[in-house]
Amino acid sequence: MDVQWWYWLVAAGVLIAAELLVPAFFVFWFGLGAALVSVTLLVVPGLSFAAQLLLWAAASALMVVVWFRFFRKEAPADQRWTAQAYEGTSGIILTPVDTFTKGRVRFARSILGSDEWSCTSNDSLAVGEQVILVEIHGNVAKVARA
Repeated sequence: MDVQWWYWLVAAGVLIAAELLVPAFFVFWFGLGAALVSVTLLVVPGLSFAAQLLLWAAASALMVVVWFRFFRKEAPADQRWTAQAYEGTSGIILTPVDTFTKGRVRFARSILGSDEWSCTSNDSLAVGEQVILVEIHGNVAKVARA
């Protein structure tokens, strides 16, 4: 099969344009691999189709690995709106809590938009006791004695 250099250039353009539809910045590297094969065919026009495919696959895979391994920076986890960011927050029991009865707790600061929550605990807690937030399950806070 006689593949011209511009076939690979068109493939590169299509793959790079396809990156607009795939937000992972992944297809782009296959497009660059195709562009590399296109330039290689300009320099070495007699390269076999199997060698072209091998060059394209190897170059694309290498660029993907290098990108994801060394250059792509992981975004720091934004915990401003997650429950884990509030674990350990102190509060006061407003209504009694028993092992099988939900109570109410008011926290010193607003947690996920509310400072007052329904709560459960492994212990019985009386009104006015100091507690800390252990975790949040849906819209119920699990608390423990401070």
